[in-house]
Amino acid sequence: MNFTRWSARLPGTQRRAAARTEHAVSPDRRGEGSVPAARAEQLTDEEPPVPAVDELPAREVLDRVPALVALVHGPDHCIAYVNDAYVAAFGERPLGEPARESLPELAELGLLPLLDQVLRSGKPRTLKSRKAPDGRSYTFTCTPAAEHGDRDGGDGAVLVFATDVTDHAEAAERLRASERRQRETAVTLQRSLLPQELEQPDDLRIAATYQPGGTESAVGGDWYDVITLGGGRTALVIGDVMGRGVRAAAVMGQLRTAVRAYARLDLPPHEVLQLLDGLATEIDANQIATCVYAIHDPNEGRLVYASAGHLPILVRDESGTVLRADEPTGPPLGTGGWMHASGSVPLGPGSTAVLYTDGLVERRDEDLDEGIASLERALAGATGTPQVICDRLVRSAGVMADHDDDVAVLVLQHPARTGSDGELFRNAALELLGGVEAAPRARAFASGVLTSWRFPADLHDLGVLATSELVANSLQHGTPPMRLRLRRTDRRLIVEVTDGDDHLPRRRRAEPGDESGRGIAIVATIASNWGSRRTPGGGKAVWCEFVLPRAT
Repeated sequence: MNFTRWSARLPGTQRRAAARTEHAVSPDRRGEGSVPAARAEQLTDEEPPVPAVDELPAREVLDRVPALVALVHGPDHCIAYVNDAYVAAFGERPLGEPARESLPELAELGLLPLLDQVLRSGKPRTLKSRKAPDGRSYTFTCTPAAEHGDRDGGDGAVLVFATDVTDHAEAAERLRASERRQRETAVTLQRSLLPQELEQPDDLRIAATYQPGGTESAVGGDWYDVITLGGGRTALVIGDVMGRGVRAAAVMGQLRTAVRAYARLDLPPHEVLQLLDGLATEIDANQIATCVYAIHDPNEGRLVYASAGHLPILVRDESGTVLRADEPTGPPLGTGGWMHASGSVPLGPGSTAVLYTDGLVERRDEDLDEGIASLERALAGATGTPQVICDRLVRSAGVMADHDDDVAVLVLQHPARTGSDGELFRNAALELLGGVEAAPRARAFASGVLTSWRFPADLHDLGVLATSELVANSLQHGTPPMRLRLRRTDRRLIVEVTDGDDHLPRRRRAEPGDESGRGIAIVATIASNWGSRRTPGGGKAVWCEFVLPRAT
């Protein structure tokens, strides 16, 4: 084999082939003169002659190359040459033998089909960073070692050139391992900050799911929450912190904790978002988040909500029609300077609502409205429990384990209860008209209702006492219109009194000589829970609830 013919094809030698200096001594003058070479170098400024690449001893060069070099020829890739580095890595190889038997390391790495491709196409091929049987990683380049015209019937030669990239491969693996650990940390943090178990209100059935992005994506800041406010009301939250990684998850955790704290104030949704907006700016002025905060009151049959740049809530009514709650929507949290507003959407018995993050509907090759429209169609045909609907929506959106974004979905149903189930959910209301005579009328009304609901005597008496105290407090400190509402669920009795004054009562210690100030303290003592809130019309509602004994 003529090494000189293909030595110029080694990587990088093409550039050096043009390195012949114009000052090289021509062959016809090498013998002229009687001055020795050393003397000539001292008498002239000319550089010593540089030998041409074609004149270098190719085999000696290849034997000293630190890379692994092998030369094979013919359709069976018979070995024509292996250099010292190749022998040091894989041992002696018999010349003239087919590569399938004599070069098993190439067969294990899948290089034999690559050699066939090089012979057929006459073009070089590269196989990057493959781990060889010797435990080291190499990048293999296979180059045709014959002129195009010499390849006849597949008898050409192929030069196999392997560069040791073990250090680079190990560094890349360490980097990937570090990224995996960081992602696992972020996912663990994200999941630990999400509700470990969703609260289940009396009047709603709720399910949620969270799926982090695929292995190539850092986890984001999606979150959801369900907060029982008392008095039969429930707050539902879903949000998305922009950005990825541990930082986004940490900001998400702070916002979620703040939402739960603000929810205890029982404020309207837009006021909660107003507080969150200021907090988001304090946490990180460069970090923004979208959020929807909604409140469900079974007495009103509506979902009152406020949105900070988040995607619209979808509601499917009992007939299967899907409504998109687009308005009102304000800018994301953390932008500041915006007054949010609350809106509402019907959520009567038999309705299903879906709150979700953009990972469920946003695709790179699709408009966002198209993604939401696809979700609407999927919701229109989805039936079953909230968890079943949740899973179906995720599957219909094509969300897989390698999805490129986080996905959070919250599904809630307001079941239509009939028959014996409906007997466990009752409502009764009385308008409190007149003056002080409204108090005995309210007590009589409560006694009759609780008797018809077949409550045990002790619970009956506690309910009547709580009604009397709340009505008396409203008559003394409130203004008309006043109303008493009794509500029972399968788990609790709720007593609520509303009036037109917006000053919220507070529990205080009454002195022995005081003739008033004990009503709220009595209610707080006998009831399982109590609270108050301002109503949209400018008044207030004061409520208390009693946990029903479990049926044995």
